Amino acid sequence: MPTARQALLDAALRALDEEPWRAVRMVDVAALAGVSRQTLYNEFGTKRGLAGALLRRAADGYLAGVDRALTAPAPDRPAAVAHRDP
Repeated sequence: MPTARQALLDAALRALDEEPWRAVRMVDVAALAGVSRQTLYNEFGTKRGLAGALLRRAADGYLAGVDRALTAPAPDRPAAVAHRDP
């Protein structure tokens, strides 16, 4: 079962599928996640805090994928693309 924080981040992404960020309302994100508005504000403080958490989660996911790709066994490793000879 996802934590409230994970559920809120997932709900924010679902809201972004439907509307631009400026139209996404905190109350709607909380409702999509099935938690109270207070829980949302306790987790992120502000809409800007929620946006920052979404960006961090996306960056963490991207970097984890890069790490997996670069540490994969050799013919599956796309490290040659990023490798630079001195």
